[in-house]
Amino acid sequence: MRRLKTYSAQSGYVYQYYYEGHRPFERARDSGVEYVFDVSADRKTSMPVSVFLGAACLQDWEGNHARTLNSTERYAIAKMALFQAFDERPHPDQMKLEIHVRGADIDGILAALGLD
Repeated sequence: MRRLKTYSAQSGYVYQYYYEGHRPFERARDSGVEYVFDVSADRKTSMPVSVFLGAACLQDWEGNHARTLNSTERYAIAKMALFQAFDERPHPDQMKLEIHVRGADIDGILAALGLD
């Protein structure tokens, strides 16, 4: 059963979202896990929003910290990256653009969560 969650963004919009799931992705020079969320800013229409967590970024972080991130920690990174996009993108239409988690994002997110 999906759980509807709400996030009040710094952009001034209040988003509602569901976590739909995750799946592996592979592109020309990147691979990893795609986390998919169903997002609405107006409670009438929704759109899928993808957060891409690349394997190379994860491997770099894990190598630098000598530990493996578990599935819960990886989901937390994706969810916090979604929240950052809610905060930073000035209009809900921009949520249609993919979210790509960078190595610096992983460091910042895990440090904020006390998981570094």
